[in-house]
Amino acid sequence: MTKKKTPPTKTPTEPEPTEQRVEETPFEAAASICSILVIGLFILTFLGQNFVIPSGSMEKTLLVGDHLLVDRITLAPPAKWMPLVHYREPKRNDIVVFIKPVTDPDADGNPQYLILVKRLIGVPGDRIHLRNGIVILNGVAQDQPFAQPTTPENHQDFLDEFPSLPPPDISQVPDSWSKVDFPKSLENGDLVVPPGHYFMMGDHRHNSLDSRYWGFVPRENIVGRPLFNYWSFVTPEDQYEQPGIGNTLAWMGHVALHFFTETRWDRTLHRVR
Repeated sequence: MTKKKTPPTKTPTEPEPTEQRVEETPFEAAASICSILVIGLFILTFLGQNFVIPSGSMEKTLLVGDHLLVDRITLAPPAKWMPLVHYREPKRNDIVVFIKPVTDPDADGNPQYLILVKRLIGVPGDRIHLRNGIVILNGVAQDQPFAQPTTPENHQDFLDEFPSLPPPDISQVPDSWSKVDFPKSLENGDLVVPPGHYFMMGDHRHNSLDSRYWGFVPRENIVGRPLFNYWSFVTPEDQYEQPGIGNTLAWMGHVALHFFTETRWDRTLHRVR
């Protein structure tokens, strides 16, 4: 006689909990936006800075219309309140953002503090001179493929044989040449970089007002170094010198209209070096 198997009893299943959707209040939304703005402001104030290339003095490394994110921490003087951050001193061939060491007066006679970007050529103690456009550093000719080459067509005595001759037109730098006082730093035809200062030059050597004109850059004037090019837009070289709100609005309209066609997409997120 076979026994009948009783089917297993099913345990009653508990009903799945229903999800309760919690909507964000206007106050919480505003707080979230404010926190994002505070973090962004902190980054732009202390860690990074936006910088737009206004001239062709660094071509073809940097082009007019390149928008750069500048690292303000690595080359800054060490701070006790950020002990884990890596600091270092500026090095030769670094591309550096800095405050121009001499001020140029505006139309009202007020001093203008210009922020520039150039390549660091000499550190404190270096001996520098140029011969036919080639940088001779501590007696050794430098291979600098990023620099515009000197040819018989573009050779200029002041720029390419520096510091043998003064500027051809002293009116181009009326306030700087007297302050530079290069003779104090000359030794046997070499320009000796003094302590706490740096010698800068643009990569477009024949279209760059740099340390050959206005002298050495003090350590405290160095702002940082560009990390990468986050956006590049085809821009006329004199665009950022155009005054007036009308020109600004016209340029904004041009950018909006030609954003996709005149953005240099191959330079997006391009590392600066």
